Amino acid sequence: MNTSVSIVDSPLTSDDVTPPPAARRIPWQRRYARLVLAIDTIVVAIAVFGSQVFWLGPHSVDVASSPLDYTTLSLVLSVAWLGALTVGGTRHPRVIGYGITEYRLTLAASFQLFGALAIVAYLTGADVSRGYFLLSLPLGTTALLTGRALCRLWLRHRRRHGLMNARVILVGGADENARVAAELAAQPAAGLQVVGIHELPGEAAAWNEVQAASLRRLLTDLRADSVLISGGALLEARDIRRIGWSLDPGQQHLIVAVNLTDVAGPRLHTRPVAGLPLVHIETPQFSATQRILKRAFDIAGSASLLLLLAPVFLVLALLVRMSGPGPIFYRQERVGQGGTHFGMIKFRSMIDGADARLHTLLAEQGREGTPLFKVADDPRITPVGRWLRKYSLDELPQLLNVLAGQMSLVGPRPQRDAEVEFYDDDAHRRLMVRPGMSGLWQVSGRSALAWDDAIRLDLFYVENWSLVGDLTILARTFKAVLVPGDTAH
Repeated sequence: MNTSVSIVDSPLTSDDVTPPPAARRIPWQRRYARLVLAIDTIVVAIAVFGSQVFWLGPHSVDVASSPLDYTTLSLVLSVAWLGALTVGGTRHPRVIGYGITEYRLTLAASFQLFGALAIVAYLTGADVSRGYFLLSLPLGTTALLTGRALCRLWLRHRRRHGLMNARVILVGGADENARVAAELAAQPAAGLQVVGIHELPGEAAAWNEVQAASLRRLLTDLRADSVLISGGALLEARDIRRIGWSLDPGQQHLIVAVNLTDVAGPRLHTRPVAGLPLVHIETPQFSATQRILKRAFDIAGSASLLLLLAPVFLVLALLVRMSGPGPIFYRQERVGQGGTHFGMIKFRSMIDGADARLHTLLAEQGREGTPLFKVADDPRITPVGRWLRKYSLDELPQLLNVLAGQMSLVGPRPQRDAEVEFYDDDAHRRLMVRPGMSGLWQVSGRSALAWDDAIRLDLFYVENWSLVGDLTILARTFKAVLVPGDTAH
């Protein structure tokens, strides 16, 4: 059975220095966990002792009906909180730095600890200041989540420079290896850096000692710590098991890529049944509770922003009025939820009567008959309109569409009938939810994304909606607006 082995070029970093033969490279998870532990310790100590000083004063006060004073209690609470975060698995190598599981476990550990302490105080009759506890919990939990988020930002920065990554060797067919390598290269924040490829032939065949020796040599020469089976169909289950047996326990890891894409973690559940690692995928659905929650969030968010931004609306309206003849607001028919039509409102950013020139300009640039009707260097845009578009200020009136129930704060962008005509059967699933002012593809590349990529990201949003996801997209939206970059048009 012939195989091909290749080494993927990657920039050398300080992690790439060859260690002495007897030394072992400390996994990035362990180094990162140490940083998070240090941040957690500082945050918990400040939150607990700060709450004590703020609520009870700088001097030590005895706890009523107890031999303890509040300084000792604060020390015990801090140690117990850090212990709860450890026992709760918030710094586990399979959790830390990945997804929202880390945040969810941090919340759960914090609330469970304070619940347990409340029960203990009740059973022992200890008269502990309620204000002290009620201040410590929200402040400490918020600070912990903020600290974890800042650590994530630091981790992403390091990964963009080739650091704090798992060094991965791909094992599979040529097509599967290329697909997985491209996906991982496009997502450096995932922390999986492909350093080598072990290519299998197109037909299924037994894993032999020659291949095993070749893979072990690659692992040693490239100092890789993970093997990713990208084409499991080419290997039998026993062969994948043997690859796992050949890895150094605790230092090298086996990853098997399931042939699934665009499915978020909360919908995936692995349940071993009769020795089979079955992957259960929940069917995407919007429950009544989810729909009510999303609509309530839209109403509260849009109403608050309209009140808060009223002076900004007035200034922008005056600027649009002075930019030239024509109305202040521009209304365009778009396709909404379920294929219904509505009038989307924007601040006018073009000269009056600009729509009549669209087809001519598209034809001149050879873009007629293509989706995402964007004109490069559009001459119809006014100087004020160009500035409004760069910072997405022309989109603000759509808060009225959100309040009216025609749009949502977050969702797939509403498109025109001519663009909807390009939808295939899969793309029509975009119309299952209300269109949004901002969406996943807007914060992932804005005007630079191709049509297929934009549709894929919108479908991912529809299939995997969550309120936490909406909040994350909104946070990334504010960043994209404040620092628009070169892809904003």
